[in-house]
This record gives sequence, C-alpha cells and structure tokens, in this order.
Amino acid sequence: MASLKSINQDDLRNHNLSVLLDTILRSQTPLSRAELAKATGLTKATISLLVALLLSANIVKEGSPSVPPMHGRPSTPLHLDGRGFCAIGLQINTDGFGFIALDIKGDVIAQQWVSEPMEDRDPDDIFSRLEDLVRDGEVAIARCKKVIVGSALALPGLVTEDYRLLSARNLGWENLELKRFNLVRRLNPRIDNEANMAALSQIPGFAMQRKEQGLVNPSESFIYLSTDIGIGGAVVRDGQVQRGNHGFAGELGHISVDLNGPVCQCGRNGCLESYAGRKALITASGLDPDPASSPSEVMDELERRWNLGDAQTLKTMKMAAKALASGLATTINILDIDKVILGGLWGRFGDDLARRIEDQVNAQILGFPERQAHVYLSDCNMRPALLGAAQVGLRRLLDNPLEFILEAHD
Repeated sequence: MASLKSINQDDLRNHNLSVLLDTILRSQTPLSRAELAKATGLTKATISLLVALLLSANIVKEGSPSVPPMHGRPSTPLHLDGRGFCAIGLQINTDGFGFIALDIKGDVIAQQWVSEPMEDRDPDDIFSRLEDLVRDGEVAIARCKKVIVGSALALPGLVTEDYRLLSARNLGWENLELKRFNLVRRLNPRIDNEANMAALSQIPGFAMQRKEQGLVNPSESFIYLSTDIGIGGAVVRDGQVQRGNHGFAGELGHISVDLNGPVCQCGRNGCLESYAGRKALITASGLDPDPASSPSEVMDELERRWNLGDAQTLKTMKMAAKALASGLATTINILDIDKVILGGLWGRFGDDLARRIEDQVNAQILGFPERQAHVYLSDCNMRPALLGAAQVGLRRLLDNPLEFILEAHD
C-alpha cells in the first residue's frame, strides 16, 4: 500500500505542476505565487512547493519583485525559463520540408527549410534529407545545452495511430509505413495531419508563452481551414482538436459544393479543394507557371494579378470564395461552431475578401442572425503546421513536468 500511495502522490503532483505551467503559459503578464494560487485554486503552501520544483529544474525563473503602491509585501513575478528545454517540429509539405526547434518562451533555437516541388518524390530520399537537416539542428541544440523533450511531424495526409500514412495525394504517397524511416524510429515523433498541427499553433498559450491576445482564447472553439495546393481543415472544440474515431476528422477540402463539378483526386465531384486550392486557383486563373518556379513565386504572380484587377483572376477568386463560403456554411450548420480561421494562401488576399466570405457564410447558415459566423485571417501564417508540431513536442514537458524535474536532479 505504501508503494501505491507514493505513485498517487506523484501523479497528483505531476497534475498540479502541469496546471501551474498552463496557467503561466496562458497569462499575458507574469504571475506571482499569490496570483497563481488564486487562479488555480491550489493552496499557497502547495504553490510554494511546486514553484520550488520548477525553479530547481530551470523551467521557471523569478523576476524582479514588484513594489506595491501602498501597504503590503512585494510580490515576485514568475517567468518561463527557456534555457533548459526545447522541442523539434518537423514537416513534409507540398512545397518542401524542414524542421524548427523551439523552447517554451517561443525562441527559435535552430531551423531549416528546403523549398522545392514535392509531387511524386521518393519518400526515402525526402526522409533521409530531412534527417540530415535535423542532425545539424541537434548539434546546434547541444551547443545551447538544451534537452530535447519531444518532437512531432506534420504531414499533408491521413495518418493512423500505428504510424501509417494512408494517403497524401498531393505528394503522390500512399500506404507508407512511417516506422521504416530511421528519423521516425530515432525521434519517435507524434505524427498528425498538417491542418491539425496548424490549428494548434493558433491557440495562444498552447505550449509557448502567450504574448498577445490572439484571435481565439485558449479554451475556445473554432474551425481552421488550411489552404495550400489542396485544402485541409481542423475542428477545435474547447481548445482541443477533434480527431474523430480514426483521427481523420476535419477533411473540409472534400466537402462537395457542386455535385456536377469537376472530379477531385478523391473521386468525388465538386470538392471544395477543386475550386479553392492552390492548384485549382492557378489553373482557373490561366497562369502557366515555369516548372522551375516555386509555389511561393507562382502565388506571388496570382496575388499581383488580383491586385491589378485582372478580370480572369477576379472571376476565379469570386467563384472560389463562393465555394469556400458554401463549404464553411455546411460545416457550421453541422458543428454549431461559429468562428473560422483561414490559414495558408488565402491570407494573401486581405481582410476585405474575408469579410465578403463571412457575409456569404452568414447568408447560408441556419439560425442567422441569432447565430452569426465570424471569418478571420490567421495571425500565425508562417509555416503554422511546423510551429504547431514543435508545440506538440513541447507538450510532453508541460503534460509530464515531474519526469523532467526528476531527470534534472539525477
């Protein structure tokens, strides 16, 4: 029985440490011990004990005591301390591959990205080259004397719990056993769809210090639309990504918006991706890009034509926005979530287009005006899936802090 009691005490302490860290992460200002006790409901004695453990492992640090304006004792604010730990985010996408190493303060320790066309590339070659990049990054991390607490890999396709990539059509990869790659076996990363990872990067204080208000609150519900060569999506309810029974939820790009529309790669007619994805926009706009051009360069040209008022580009974007609004309205009517964040290439076209999409969505949802949809452009649009993957890696420290505290004391 003594052994069981010890395990339970450790579990409780680990839970309380995690709650404490999440409270610090989600606050835009440093909190004192007294403020943490009030915010968490834990006793001041418990807070003092937990903070001492976090200080000893260099997970938090004390700031300069603040002097109260009237009577009372000075309070010491607590800050996250990024010096000891970091995590690695990995991504293979339709426009390249790379990694980033972040600490819980949000500081970049190392990063590298290779931009190149990715359709029908040899997966063994891509994973091997990605591992070479990561090993260089690990050297930089070691020089900074940081411990890698976890990692995650974002992929543009359906990933099973047993590490199989069922389908990534825009890469030309199917039924890929991911554990066959040394990088996966060595790092054992959490692997998920890129849209889910990107959605997590939109949540302030998810695994890095919250610095701004953000478009959503940490525990809010929203729909995230990831727009690239295709369209992916994620459903976040109460701050948690909803993955469904098999982990495949959120494939919003394959909602049919026209039963008589073009045949999608998935075999259905009129999928949203066939109107509002990058490949569809480029084709419909009449662009004939140089095969050597990067996806970013091609989108620069599309944006330029949009800004110049090119008639075919405007017509294409109008049709794509209509399809996008239809797909979003269907999703909102099913899920009853009224906040939408547009990520990826659609962020190039500005808030005015987002407002027009919002108006079209509201014209189609049930319950309007009692229920109103709000469509925002992402404020985290620079490789959000990569940032989200790094934060998923950091969650290992935040969810199991006692493990790393004990290791620091060994």
